Amino acid sequence: RLPSMTACDEILSASWVIPVEGPVLQNGAVVVKDGVILAVLPSEEAKAKYSGVVVELPGRALMPGLVNAHTHLAMSLLRGVSDDQELIPWLTQTIWPLEGALADENFVKDGATLAAAECIRSGTTTVNDMYWFPHRTAEALCEIGLRALVNVMVIEFPSQYGSGPEDYIAKGLASREAMKDQPLLGWTVAPHAPYTVTDATFERVKQVSEEHGLPVHVHLHETSVECDASEKLDTTALACHKSEHKLRPFQNLNRIGLVNEKLIAVHMTCLTDEEIKVVAEKKVSIVHCPTSNLKLASGFCPVAKLVAQGVNVAIGTDGQSSNNTVDMMAEMKLAAILAKGASHDPKAVPAQEALRMATINGAKALHLADKIGSLEVGKQADIIAINLDTIETTPVPVVADSTKGFDPVTHVVYSSTRDQVTDVWVAGKRLLEARQLKTVDEARLKQIGADYTAKVMEVMAGNAK
Repeated sequence: RLPSMTACDEILSASWVIPVEGPVLQNGAVVVKDGVILAVLPSEEAKAKYSGVVVELPGRALMPGLVNAHTHLAMSLLRGVSDDQELIPWLTQTIWPLEGALADENFVKDGATLAAAECIRSGTTTVNDMYWFPHRTAEALCEIGLRALVNVMVIEFPSQYGSGPEDYIAKGLASREAMKDQPLLGWTVAPHAPYTVTDATFERVKQVSEEHGLPVHVHLHETSVECDASEKLDTTALACHKSEHKLRPFQNLNRIGLVNEKLIAVHMTCLTDEEIKVVAEKKVSIVHCPTSNLKLASGFCPVAKLVAQGVNVAIGTDGQSSNNTVDMMAEMKLAAILAKGASHDPKAVPAQEALRMATINGAKALHLADKIGSLEVGKQADIIAINLDTIETTPVPVVADSTKGFDPVTHVVYSSTRDQVTDVWVAGKRLLEARQLKTVDEARLKQIGADYTAKVMEVMAGNAK
């Protein structure tokens, strides 16, 4: 080390650096110290200025970790048990009965552990989860080292976790207080959906959000049936909102006062132009879950219209029982392509915008944009490396402008898969190295899967009698 050099922990040197905010660097480096990004600059310059461990990543593109803005991680254990169904029958006939029988504390922690490993191997470094027993999800994610928001869950009916809304809120807030010193952990208040939460409970959610400064994470306008039945107050439809008002659910939440910059509205497949205008004015963040919406035939989120109005649109996978993965690489590509098809405009959601939706927009939705979502000095070192030196991504990128040659951003969005994610860091800690998990035992994960396969099959066999 020369006297003029600045000490750091690591110099991550790669063939490309995709900061998201700012131009792509060819032969660039990200300098990390104490879990924070110290510099983003050309590799040779980094090695001349900084003294630390040099991690050479030839053929790799470094970029911010992906932000999965809507998940139900523990549902990894229900992957594949109820496919090719509509939303309400899927929930009422299979998912809720299975959860009622199986979703205890151990189920949640084991399922979250399995899903967290899948997230890491898919390039996701931050998740926004909604599920029972949030403290158990939080324990799993903190042990593994994934950044997360978990929820103060709110729903009207009882479960193994609690007896009803007030019990859920009390338990969730107690867990939040008990885990307040976890640096990678944040919280939302999460009313499940308008068809499972009453107006009185939504009023209580508003109070909790305001008193504790929590974002509100909710499934909203997932299907046209939800919107139509609520507007007509057709209570024979299970998707009708639990309100006395003949209003579309978004309009009803606006009436209650929940439509604001704290709202994380998931799905939003059924929106009028006037509602899009209100979403933009009130600075609501929308989480687009294209695979889940397509698989359940729930509809198409009007992403192109939302983006045109300046709305912050993030991406989520939803749970593995409706996706059936937490693969944000696949979700990012589908979001871009679906927007083009739905709007009949090939320029809708270009690759750069899709990348933003999967990174910085997710960070904005979760109120973490000052910490994550882009590779910038002072932000947390949540970084992934994607191997572009593969048969599947040949010819490899040579320039950062698709009008002049092969663009690494389009290669990442349109040509790459999660199998090309080779390395992952969260707050500077390496969670994946050369595709190998560093903080969780793969044999244990496979045993978890085997254990719950037997349990799920036993419950399903009993339900079928």
